[in-house]
Amino acid sequence: MIGYEEALALLLRDVVPLDTESVAAFDGAGRVLAADVRSPGFLPRFDNAAMDGFALALGDATGEAGTEWPVLGSTAAGDAAGQPAGPARQGAWEIMTGAVMPDGLDSVVPVERVDASGGTDGTPPTRIRLREPVRTGANVRRRGEDIAEGARVLAKCERLGPAQIMLLAALGIERVPLVRRPRVALIATGRELAEAGEADEGAWIHDSNTPFLRLRLHAAGAEVVARERVGDDPVGFTAVLDRVLAQRPDLVISTGAVSRGRFDFVPGSLRARGADVRFHGVAIRPGKPLLCARLREGPLHVGLPGNPASCAVGLRFFVEPLLRAMLGLPRERPARLPLAAPVHARANLRTHLHAMLEGDGEGRLTVHPLPRQESFRLAPFLSSQAWLVLPEAGDGDTVIEPGQAVDVYPPGHLEPLAWQQESP
Repeated sequence: MIGYEEALALLLRDVVPLDTESVAAFDGAGRVLAADVRSPGFLPRFDNAAMDGFALALGDATGEAGTEWPVLGSTAAGDAAGQPAGPARQGAWEIMTGAVMPDGLDSVVPVERVDASGGTDGTPPTRIRLREPVRTGANVRRRGEDIAEGARVLAKCERLGPAQIMLLAALGIERVPLVRRPRVALIATGRELAEAGEADEGAWIHDSNTPFLRLRLHAAGAEVVARERVGDDPVGFTAVLDRVLAQRPDLVISTGAVSRGRFDFVPGSLRARGADVRFHGVAIRPGKPLLCARLREGPLHVGLPGNPASCAVGLRFFVEPLLRAMLGLPRERPARLPLAAPVHARANLRTHLHAMLEGDGEGRLTVHPLPRQESFRLAPFLSSQAWLVLPEAGDGDTVIEPGQAVDVYPPGHLEPLAWQQESP
């Protein structure tokens, strides 16, 4: 077996970011930018009123309480800019929130801070009196105050979420350059496997890994383009592999048949068809039998063990770093948090544990390893909020005591850490 870092380096050694495609901004939600995005204009596009009220021309002066102004015009959001000239600049203009500031006017007094007279329900007042002083520039949003023309607004490798898409829409940017989603094919192995609704009498096991992988891969930024199931049959596996390769995947993931038993045929089948097996067996727990190969057709092949926890660890700590490299993202960095309970680090094995995070009333976070984490168990997945990772312990098992900092990763590489508040 080789260590985790050596295995990861072999997996990633010739991986480059995937090609770029132009995508409608809204359709790019969740995807990764392939280049910086710069603003094509100013935001706001023009000086406009921040409140309903009356626009004034104050210059360097202050509008004193008690002064009166004739109302000489009116403008609303969507109207062209007003053009007051000469004496008109000595009066007020009724203005609505978002309306273009009339030329030469520089301040807005809110409607609730004036006494208005004249006018009717359908027409503006004819005169206003200020209830309190108004400073120059009050309640005006200036052109470019939020974003300047040409400014970098989004960075390469940034992920598009609701805030980013809102900004693109405000700037009138319809399409953006995105990294193509990695294309992934899934192959589940094992004659004992059945999908929900298929199994009748016999020693069947429902396939839980495939739906888990499909959803986690989507959350990780990949596109599942093919999925197959095959029994413990090397010939059938070769035929299935040919079928999924016809879908032009960047990565093939198989589950099961990678250990050392008589029915663990995947390593031999890959070698027989000319694949370059980079490693088979990694010093991790769970998931030691994990395999990586470069197929002669070009895609990488990652063989995950069949036990659910081993499969999930292989996905999170091998496949997801591979997807990050394909998406052009830097290597992920863990959080460092104190343990809430002692854990055992295994000799010469990097250990991965389901964990929960808890915040106390003073803002302190601690990480709690979950109990009963044998690799066949599914119940820990229901409570897990994070992965707790322990380094190899050298030549002997060691105990990491409460309060010591450990590496903590979120459930997926594109997801934030989440935690529960301590109960009162």
